[in-house]
This record gives sequence, C-alpha cells and structure tokens, in this order.
Amino acid sequence: MNTAYIIKRITLLVVLLLFHPLFSAAEATAADVVVVYTSVDQVFSEPILDLFEQRTNIKVKAVYDVEAAKTVGLTHRLLAEKKHPRADVFWNSEIARTIMLQKKNIFTPYFSPERADIPRQFKDPEGYWTGFSCRARVLIYNTNMLQKKDLPKTLQDLAQPVWRGKVAMAYPLLGTVATHMGALYAVMGQEKAESFLRDLKENDVLIVAGNSVVRDVVAAGEVPLGITDTDDVHVAILRNKPVSMAFPDQQTMGAFLIPNTVALVKGGPHPESGKQLIDFLLSKEVERLLAESESQNIPVRENGTKEAGRASVDGLKIMDVNYQEAAGYVAQSDKFCRSLFIE
Repeated sequence: MNTAYIIKRITLLVVLLLFHPLFSAAEATAADVVVVYTSVDQVFSEPILDLFEQRTNIKVKAVYDVEAAKTVGLTHRLLAEKKHPRADVFWNSEIARTIMLQKKNIFTPYFSPERADIPRQFKDPEGYWTGFSCRARVLIYNTNMLQKKDLPKTLQDLAQPVWRGKVAMAYPLLGTVATHMGALYAVMGQEKAESFLRDLKENDVLIVAGNSVVRDVVAAGEVPLGITDTDDVHVAILRNKPVSMAFPDQQTMGAFLIPNTVALVKGGPHPESGKQLIDFLLSKEVERLLAESESQNIPVRENGTKEAGRASVDGLKIMDVNYQEAAGYVAQSDKFCRSLFIE
C-alpha cells in the first residue's frame, strides 16, 4: 500500500466524518443530553460513556473518529462548526490538536474539581483542557523474529542500515504520531528532527495507515519492528500475538508520554451536562478503569499506577517536553512530512 493511496483514504474518511449527520434536531436540544466528540478508540471509550449514562441518566451522543483519520477528522469538524457548535465535550486521545483547537478559540475554560490532584504538567493553567490517562510511544517487535537484547536502543538507531526495510510507522500527520513528531522537534531541534525523518525515509521505513496497522504488520511478521502506542501493543499481547514492546531512549531523551485530554466546547448546546461528563472522565475511577482495560493506560496521579495495579512507568525515563511547545511544532512537522513522504 503506497503513501498516496493512504492519503486518499484518509482524506475520504475525514470528509465523510465531517459531513456525516450527527443526530436529529430534537435530540440535539434535549436538556438531558451531552454530545461528545472523541478520538479514543470506541472499544475503550464507549464503555466509559455508557457508565456515565447509567450513573446520571444523561443521554450520551458520541461521535467517534476512525483509526486512519485519528483526531484530524474531529478537529476539522469542530472548526467547521465553530459558529454553531454541536458538541459539548472533546475527549481527545492525545494533546497536540487539543492545544491547537484551544488557540482557535474552540474551547471555554472549565476548572473541574476533579483536576485538583492532577499534576500541573497535565493541565492548562487557564482551564481550557485537562490531561489524564496516558499512553507512551514505544517500539513493538515480533518475538519470533527479534530478541529484546537485539533491539535498537534509540529511535535514531532505526535509521541504521541494519534496520533497512524492517521498520513500520504510521503516517506522521495523525493522532499520537503527529504529536510525537512535534515533541521530537521540540526536544531535538528542527534540524536534527528533520534529519532523523530523512534518514528513516532513506532507510525504507514502511508507512502504514495507523498505529493499529503497525501492530498488525509486526504481529504478522511483515516487518520485525515498529513504532506505536502502548495500548496497541497491550491489545496484541492479550490476544496472544507474538509481540512485545520496549521503551526507547532510556539512556538519552526518554520515551514520549501522551495524555488523553478533555475540554469543554465553547457555545456547546449542553454546557452543564458537558461539565458533568468532564468531571466523570477526570475521576480516579475512570483512570482506574482505563488502566484495567485492554488499553492499560497509565494514570497521571501520584500512586495511580499502584492503585490500578497494571499500568506503570516506574523506573522508566520519560521525555521532558513542554506540550504547548510540542503542539506549536506540529504544523511545521506536518508540512515537512508531507513533502518528505508524499511529494
């Protein structure tokens, strides 16, 4: 599957998402309704939203993004609806596009009482968004083809000749991949980040339509190694696929941690219901449920990993990055990646 075909498919999916009808006018104006746009995989987000509905009797109308268009489709939809918002809450599976939408005046501040004990680096000081339940960008490898001791130690090692044609990565304009690229620009600097991406291209990196596709091609043995998110690897392991994961850059810049984010849409039709949903999503209970789910998200609160009992980054070096700065680089990395991988 070539890059041009992937882009055409993604563009079609974004257009379909942007213009697909949401629900009837009567449903949209009901007081006991909340409308949430979410890029979190439906298999993980829907049970959480169902639980909120059961607890509050507030009907949840959810619009889910598709894997191939991660976050991009919903971002365009929120921008298109800016003058007449239809969503109350944006629950994003990453952070960069949340910050980008904040700068476009899509959100209104809301200081949920549930955000009080969330660490400062995971919340906007002006209350426009709050982060919770993280994933990390990791190396996934086929255990029938590679041993952990033979893995590259850093992301930059993936550009070495020994890994030519053996590494898969999702197209770097979408979801967590785009956010990761922005973080690399922020931490490495533009020159080094773009040099790394050129080296990957020259080393015949396999570009696929999404992180789950990276997982699948590695599990199938099409390539032995890939870059993806922790939740994708956990799902494959639980399905007895021959894969495992490793955190890169443990002696250098550290692995990149990506929180979920939630924000209240400015002018949304059900602001009070939206605030209740945000309170619920930011609760310790939801962080625990996401940690105990197949995604095994990592709680951001102190002792959260211990309470959850499954997801933890104890002892791991995590990238020290300013999320606002990383988000500021996404458009620049987007432009460069388009020229590198398409033109």
